[in-house]
Amino acid sequence: MSTRKLNSAESGLDAFVVTDFDDAPMSCGIVRLAPKLLVDGATWLARSQTYQFASFERQVGGASAGINAPADARAEAIAAFIEAFTPDAGSVLLDAGKGLGAGEISALRAADPRPEIAIDRAVELRQAGIVAAAELALGGLDGRTVAIEGFDAAGLQLATALIGRGAHVVAISTATGSAFSAAGFDLGSLTDGFAAHRADLVNELGVDAKPGWAVFGVQADALFVGSKTGALDHNGAPHVKAGVIVPYAPMPVSAKALAMFARAGTVVLPDFIVTGGALAAWPAEGASAPGDLAAAAAELVTSALGEVLGAEQGPLLAGCARAESFLLTWRTELPFGRPIA
Repeated sequence: MSTRKLNSAESGLDAFVVTDFDDAPMSCGIVRLAPKLLVDGATWLARSQTYQFASFERQVGGASAGINAPADARAEAIAAFIEAFTPDAGSVLLDAGKGLGAGEISALRAADPRPEIAIDRAVELRQAGIVAAAELALGGLDGRTVAIEGFDAAGLQLATALIGRGAHVVAISTATGSAFSAAGFDLGSLTDGFAAHRADLVNELGVDAKPGWAVFGVQADALFVGSKTGALDHNGAPHVKAGVIVPYAPMPVSAKALAMFARAGTVVLPDFIVTGGALAAWPAEGASAPGDLAAAAAELVTSALGEVLGAEQGPLLAGCARAESFLLTWRTELPFGRPIA
């Protein structure tokens, strides 16, 4: 794991790029922007990416970059980052993460060898994989009850897909709080409420809003988590009633919580497999892109997940071991530390 600092007194740039393997032929990950991002958190995001690529047999290392900038200096900081990072472009591939829009780093595409469709449809294909993973783990979505922690624009897209498959969204949480509905929220109410109120939507759904953490204790078949790394920790784990935890972002379940879930018999899906659907649009070397990318994303994820779903140690730890088996086909040793918060 190495960190390259991109700091400039002249431009005021305060940024960094983390790569998991110094000698990987290619590294890939995200770049985020916020007033203060820590390198430590970025290293674990890079590690998660490494395990995702290994899960789908790609000899690609994980990467993660951060731009530290206040809101009133973001444009200048982004421009300075692109200028400083350009020599690495092509060997280190970065997608827009939290705090950035895809168009804000579009200048990096010139040196990006991935098919344009792999970037343009990444969010859609990632979601297709997440929904397919939940469907496999639950044995179908029709009539199933689900809760979504960290409901935002992506959460609304997820809810739309789940409801479209016949699931009932019985709880959501936002930065403001959480809201429950035993019968399931109407998609129109979620859509209109989010458009008008964003995170305050939980106060506008005709039910009494509760604290955000209350979503962990809702009675549901599946709990979708991913608002941040370690969002579901040992404090929230004892309250969970859902039988399946479905991650929609890297490392949302802490190591302590994972141990508690193992004792309780709660299934925690491996985030680095579940969120890998976008790789369907970036075929392995020599392969052609599939025609139906959404279906291919679902198949890609469920094929890998199916290999670990019934494992005695649980699918997350089994997924780690599976990824490590591939890593050892092109690395002399494993990186230190598994991608678990």
